[in-house]
Amino acid sequence: MRLDHDTLERLIAGVEAAGREVMRIYRREFAVEQKTDDSPLTEADMAAHHALLELLEGETPDIPVLSEESSEIPFATRRGWSRYWLVDPLDGTREFIAGNGEFTLNLALVEAGVPVLGIVHAPALSEGGVTWRGQVGQGAFRREGAGQDHRERPIGVRALPDPDREPWRVVGSRRNGRQAFETFCQALPAHTTQSVGSSLKFCQIAEGKADLYPRLAPTSEWDTAAAQAIVVAAGGQVLEAETLEPLRCNQGESLLNPGFIACGQRDARWEKALAKALAADPDGSVS
Repeated sequence: MRLDHDTLERLIAGVEAAGREVMRIYRREFAVEQKTDDSPLTEADMAAHHALLELLEGETPDIPVLSEESSEIPFATRRGWSRYWLVDPLDGTREFIAGNGEFTLNLALVEAGVPVLGIVHAPALSEGGVTWRGQVGQGAFRREGAGQDHRERPIGVRALPDPDREPWRVVGSRRNGRQAFETFCQALPAHTTQSVGSSLKFCQIAEGKADLYPRLAPTSEWDTAAAQAIVVAAGGQVLEAETLEPLRCNQGESLLNPGFIACGQRDARWEKALAKALAADPDGSVS
């Protein structure tokens, strides 16, 4: 399913509007609750959740929606979906609470287990926010600003450089899986590392600002699907760490991802480093 230009623009505008509501909460005091898995929840998570569900119900009422904040939909139901929206209303809630601006709103269209369209909006990164979008086979784009005043340009992954001339750029989570990340990096040729919050790590891959994002600590499908579509639309890949096959959604009852790596392109040197990291932590339990 390819969305027409007008529908896509309305979806982006709706995500940006939800981002403005998130920013109103971000700029004042807000309460923080704990979910059953001990992850934090704020009123911004729920405000974005309700805004994005209303947006999707208005634009595509026949397509079901799975959101992090309403994820109790059994696989017996989900397995019959040929396509659905997968939503993370606020990715990087801990970054939101910390006040560092590295949080995003994420909207993905998934078909037959494959994220084919993604919108990632970072409302705090500039005036009006920054939005990345991509449709697989149709390219990826970055826009700054909102409404009619936005500036948009195409983006793409970069060719992996010769590390003897230019170090590879590796991004990782600020808060999770640091030991596995360090094991991976120790086995690489010359490289630099940077810690980045939320799905912004994928966006750096899609823009050619980073080369590798290994993730061997737990994530959920809503954390990755929108940004995965953007990386793939930009010419990159998001691969399961053990099989090096494309990461897929909605394959079983669990909505947890296996370990994965996002990359601009494959290379035997980082594949060998990834195998070493997996061997050091075969259960993906390092956090």
